[in-house]
Formats: sequence, structure tokens, C-alpha cells
Amino acid sequence: MNFRKIAAFVAATGTLFWLYTFYFIAHVPRGDSSGFQWLAVFPLGMIFAFFFLPAWLLVAIGRLPRFTIMFGLCGLIAFAIIWAQLLGEFPRAQLH
Repeated sequence: MNFRKIAAFVAATGTLFWLYTFYFIAHVPRGDSSGFQWLAVFPLGMIFAFFFLPAWLLVAIGRLPRFTIMFGLCGLIAFAIIWAQLLGEFPRAQLH
């Protein structure tokens, strides 16, 4: 089993989800036009920086692949928890 490829897949999944959140937030209905929905990028960015940047580094240098998988999965869980909270705060999104 190639743990390095699995670690890269987990890191790519987290990265793609983080990039998707920008698209989603950009398409949230304006509400009061204050732009406060963009504050959601900060906790999501911190999760990305804390979990997935180190995961990419470890994948790139080929070190600790099993740890990298577990670390990345923790990041995906953190994304899921924060994203669930944010979806409750956003008005119903009407994506185009």
C-alpha cells in the first residue's frame, strides 16, 4: 500500500475543499450587503494553514506518510465541523 499517495490524496482533498469554499462564499446571497460572510475565510484558512500546508510539505519530502494521512484526516474533520457551523449562519445559498 502506497501511503504517500494516500497522504497526497487527503491533502489534495483538503486543498480542493478550501478552494471551493471561496466559490461558495462568493455566491451566498448578499443579505444586508455588509460582506461579513467573507469573515468565514479566516477560520477556514487557519485550518488549511495548520493542517494541509504541513501535509503537503511532508508529502513533498516523503516523510511520515502515515502521520500525514492522520493529520490530514484531522484537518478534514475540522473543516467539516466549521463548515457545518457556517452553513447554519449563511442564508440559503442560491448557487447559479
